[in-house]
Parts: sequence; structure tokens; C-alpha cells
Amino acid sequence: MTQPEEQPQVVVRDRRRIDPETGQVRPTPSDEGTPVEDQVDTPTDAPVESQVESVESQVGSDAGSEVGGKHAAPDEPEAVSVDPSVELKAQLDERTADLQRLTAEYANYRKRVERDRELVITTAKAQVAGELLAVLDDIERAGAHGDLTGAFKAVADKLVSALHGTGLEPFGHEGEEFDPSVHEAVQHGTSPDVSGPTVTAVLRRGYRFGERVLRPALVAVTDHEPAAAPTADERAEPVEEQQD
Repeated sequence: MTQPEEQPQVVVRDRRRIDPETGQVRPTPSDEGTPVEDQVDTPTDAPVESQVESVESQVGSDAGSEVGGKHAAPDEPEAVSVDPSVELKAQLDERTADLQRLTAEYANYRKRVERDRELVITTAKAQVAGELLAVLDDIERAGAHGDLTGAFKAVADKLVSALHGTGLEPFGHEGEEFDPSVHEAVQHGTSPDVSGPTVTAVLRRGYRFGERVLRPALVAVTDHEPAAAPTADERAEPVEEQQD
């Protein structure tokens, strides 16, 4: 009969720097000059599997003690707490600023649209009035010749009143000062009876619509002319009459 082979003994050497029982740091080999070899209190005649499990349990307990002791990881920094009221007020201020900006933009938009609408209406009225200026000229000439009577006169008066009500304004009258921006001089003369350029005759009436000049007035202009100095004979006539 063959004898069973004897299993080799397993020797486990404990090389941990910290003693699990005392918690003290073990001396390094350089301090004593000899390697540190401490056997674990495990029976040598026990099976290999049981010896390995005993060593693993001791190592796990030592690691847990190290984590819970001096070598535990430091705690993570706590998050800075924010006051909810401060955050809510910041959001409210932001929404208020947005609302104010939108309100201002809408107000400017309304003003711009209203201004454009009034400009379109004024331009349309001025265009219609400009097309009727020739009719107004015929009505004025008929009145000057005495032909504006009866029903024709009533219709003409209503038309003139309606156009004036929309903003049409006639200009160009005798005796007013000559203004080259609204008057067009077609005749020119001089007279000592005026002090400066003066409209002495209106050949065609001018019209404006608001600040826009639809048509300048055709006028005759008279400038000032100094009176001629009396001659020697004219000055001597009163003296001769006194002598008679």
C-alpha cells in the first residue's frame, strides 16, 4: 500500500504596518535590521482553505478598523444653502424688468403706427384736394364775373366748405408781403406808395394743406421806389405866385 502524500504546510506572513490588536505602528525592517515575519495564529495542520479564509477575515477586520480610525476619508464639504426668498426675489426682479421693457417697446410701437396712420391719411386728403384745385379756380372766376348764383352757388359753397374743413387753406391776397417760398411773381413794378416788396395783384390763388404747399400763388409784386426830388422850376413856382 502506498502511503498518502503529506500536504505541504502553508505559512502566512503578516506584513501589515499597523498591529491590529494594539493599533501601534510596527517597526520597519530597517529599524531592527531583520524582516518582520509574524505568523497568524492559525493551526498548521488545518486545511489550506480554512487557513486562507482565516487570513482574509483578519485582513478585512483590520481594513475596517483602519477606515473607521485615523485613516478614515475626510468628510465631503457641505453644500452652501441658499435662502429661497432671495432666489425668488431675484427671479421676480428679472421678470419685472422684462415686463417693463416689453411695455415700453409696445408703447413706442403704438406711437409709430399712429404717426404712420396719420401721415397716410393726411397724404391721401392732400392728394384729393390737389385734384380739385382747378374746380376751385373755376368757382372763384365764376364768382368774380357774377355767374355764381342759385343752386350752383349753393353747391359751390358746400364744396369749398368741405375742402376747407379737411385742412385746405387758400393764401395769396392783395396787400400782403411778398414771400418767395409761397408766392410766384409773374409781374413786377415799383411805387413810392409801398415800403417793400408787396403783393398788389393775385392772378391765381395759392393753396396749402397743413404745412405742405400744394400750389404757390401767382402774383404781381411792387417794390418801393423813392419819390423824385423836385426840380428848380418846381421849387420856384410857389415864389412867383406869391409875387403876383
